[in-house]
Amino acid sequence: MSSTLATRPNRPNIVAVGTIVWLASELMFFAALFAMYFTTRAVQGPEIWKENVEMLNIPFSAFNTTILVLSSVTCQFGVFAAERFQNLRTGKIWQLSKWGMREWFALTFAMGAFFIGGQIYEYAELVHEGLTVSSSAYGSVFYLPTGFHGLHVTGGLIAFLIVMIRVSKARQFGHRQATTAIVVSYYWHFVDIVWIALFSAIYLVH
Repeated sequence: MSSTLATRPNRPNIVAVGTIVWLASELMFFAALFAMYFTTRAVQGPEIWKENVEMLNIPFSAFNTTILVLSSVTCQFGVFAAERFQNLRTGKIWQLSKWGMREWFALTFAMGAFFIGGQIYEYAELVHEGLTVSSSAYGSVFYLPTGFHGLHVTGGLIAFLIVMIRVSKARQFGHRQATTAIVVSYYWHFVDIVWIALFSAIYLVH
């Protein structure tokens, strides 16, 4: 049993601390966006705000949010596979219990890309209805937080691609590759949590 535990990678120490510090600074950035949103909402008044909120497609956004939240689950399964140094699946494609890190990360990437596609679709619909960044104060405080979050999700997608490419070129899957996967998962869970807060504030709190 002790030999088995010795082969499992420990959670990153210095790398994890650096990542957490960086994510803390990102959290402050989004906190400022939240403050801007609620301040503008208080100044504009509930009636004007309600008129703009009615333009949002909340059921579609809720579905899109569900996809992003579930991608955190698939990402974590990828981390579990990385921690046991399993790069690729060892069974059939439909045997999820046999999947390796790359299969779980590829699925996470697809779900994240779906979310971005859904956000672009929503933007297009809102612009068609006349809601733009410059059309009103609401437009500004809607597009800025959600847009910056979308950029962060896109950055996470790029990170997944980099991890999968590096792993495919590595001679063997070891502690270094597992550590990289774990750090990327920290970032992905962060953007998911931020979006849950954004969705709640923008779409649900009227």
